[in-house]
Amino acid sequence: MPKLFGKTVTKSQILSTTGDISQVCGLSRYLIAEGPGKGVEGVEIRTGSGLDFKALLDRGMDITQATFRGVPLAWRSPSGECHPSRFDDKGLGWLRTFPGGLVATCGLIQTGAPSRDRGEDLGLHGRYTSLPASNVSQSAGWEESDYVMRLSGEMREAVLFGENLVLHREISAKLGEPGFVLSDRVTNEGPRTTPLMILYHCNFGFPLLDQETILKTPHTHIEPRDEEAADGLEEACRFDRSRSGYREKVYFHHLKPDRLGYVTIRLTNPNLLGGLTLSMRYRLDQLPYFTQWKMLGKREYVCGLEPGNALVLGRAGERKAGRLDSLKPGESRSFEIAFSLSSDA
Repeated sequence: MPKLFGKTVTKSQILSTTGDISQVCGLSRYLIAEGPGKGVEGVEIRTGSGLDFKALLDRGMDITQATFRGVPLAWRSPSGECHPSRFDDKGLGWLRTFPGGLVATCGLIQTGAPSRDRGEDLGLHGRYTSLPASNVSQSAGWEESDYVMRLSGEMREAVLFGENLVLHREISAKLGEPGFVLSDRVTNEGPRTTPLMILYHCNFGFPLLDQETILKTPHTHIEPRDEEAADGLEEACRFDRSRSGYREKVYFHHLKPDRLGYVTIRLTNPNLLGGLTLSMRYRLDQLPYFTQWKMLGKREYVCGLEPGNALVLGRAGERKAGRLDSLKPGESRSFEIAFSLSSDA
């Protein structure tokens, strides 16, 4: 049964005390009317638990802004929402339309650093964020004692004589539960075996990210990407104030699953809402690699938590390291991450 405002309520109680269910939760379509994001369509999802978030239909159904009890969770870049027509797939051009946000998906044939792989030039993090959704469907209704909201759609990355990958995404949330589940299935609908790279670039900022914030991962060890990261390895999971001249640090966490095969990543600010924790839970065999992006510069104050099926060295680097996955014609691969929030208050 849903728990609303500290009280467990039944379906009949909710129906008898609200004029319409939209009084406490729901899905609402919206359209950005001006600026670089003009024409982008999104869906706002209100869970009734204090968690509200937005999914951009024209940007791969990624999760942009999100709040919990009025507290912003995601870091936002100065680019903000941008129409996919502005997307630049060359070199570091991905950053020009990167909004930050709670989830920015990278892929589907390239993640990580720009590279040249088998004669193909690949930009930072691939083209996925420029893919608009089709076959969009939204629903909300009672499923036994739970009121469930669902949003689904398909994104296709395809080119003649090349890849033809379709990602089907469903985002689901329940009334009264402070969380949601993001479920993806990628299918190769082309006639040839194709590389598959996917990374969930989850970006957290102030006030969830602050000097008191602690990152907890079930790691056996943490590997710095380079000398810059090695210099701060002992404090990889702790944070400091923002400062000028900070250089980004990237860490690879080698994770150990629980007995069911899952890992749980927790970001906790003990001084926010009496102790606020954001958790990400997923199967390690689906997303075996985990990258932490730590950037504490002024106005660039962000922690990226990035589960993926590869690291962030680019397709050429991942192929050389033996980590590059692929899909045969007709083959599919599934990925699922459950996000949740809890407060000690």
